[in-house]
Amino acid sequence: MKQRTIKKSVEIVGIGLHKGVPVKLRLEPLSENSGIVFYREDKGVSIQLSYKNVVDTKMATVIGKNGVIVSTIEHLMSAIYAFGIDNLRIVLDNDEVPIMDGSAISFVMLLHKAGIKELQANKKFLKITKDIEVKTDNKFARISKSDDISFNFEIYFNHPVIGNQKYNFQFSTKNYIEEIAKARTFGFLKEVQYLKSIGLALGGSLDNAIVLDDKKILNENLRFKDEFVRHKILDAIGDMSLLGNTIIGKYEAFASGHHLNHLLTKEIIKQEAFEIVEFENEGEKAFAKVFS
Repeated sequence: MKQRTIKKSVEIVGIGLHKGVPVKLRLEPLSENSGIVFYREDKGVSIQLSYKNVVDTKMATVIGKNGVIVSTIEHLMSAIYAFGIDNLRIVLDNDEVPIMDGSAISFVMLLHKAGIKELQANKKFLKITKDIEVKTDNKFARISKSDDISFNFEIYFNHPVIGNQKYNFQFSTKNYIEEIAKARTFGFLKEVQYLKSIGLALGGSLDNAIVLDDKKILNENLRFKDEFVRHKILDAIGDMSLLGNTIIGKYEAFASGHHLNHLLTKEIIKQEAFEIVEFENEGEKAFAKVFS
């Protein structure tokens, strides 16, 4: 299987979640072995997608270099990962990826518009060779050996709309578009009100998040009855993309978030719990189907 980029440059404009100002996002093709590169054109700074460049995980996954940051990259990266794209330049004129509707479906549509182009070099996969787990309190994120790619998540919120939700996701581009991409981020009204009072979440609204009060959702309806846990999988896929290669392994988590996912990526590297592999013949056919 070969490395991938996009056929042509595409762009969109959306609102940044925290500053609430318009952000222009442009995707540009890159040559083989370039990786994913964010470029802040307003600052003239490039930031390579890497777990090493993560500078904050409290409310979103944020990467940075020399004091220049790009925030809330997880939804965009989730879609890019789902399409098997290895090489891409992401150009922004502000410090946030636009939130769009709070899911990844706008980025899926953008990638469809751009088209996928195969390059000459072989695609490199990161195959998990050792089981790794990170935890804090009763929360955990785990990766284990597997011959395929899956993301399994469980959440529990003491809220009548959410409660306990589990979802087992067998990874493929098709499955991602149908089962995961439309799942929106969510938050509680009292938290949103607090964030806005301290100058954050200024772009947050019912148009780009599921908002809940103590008893119900304030939006008209859900896209899936278990949209909350599906969105956590969307986030996890985006967070794990910071390893730089498509992972072959089984991801499992309970109540995990950006911080634990980041710790998991670091621990995978620290413990050398992987090997880099390329596929040809039967193996190539099997994984080509994943990204078809």
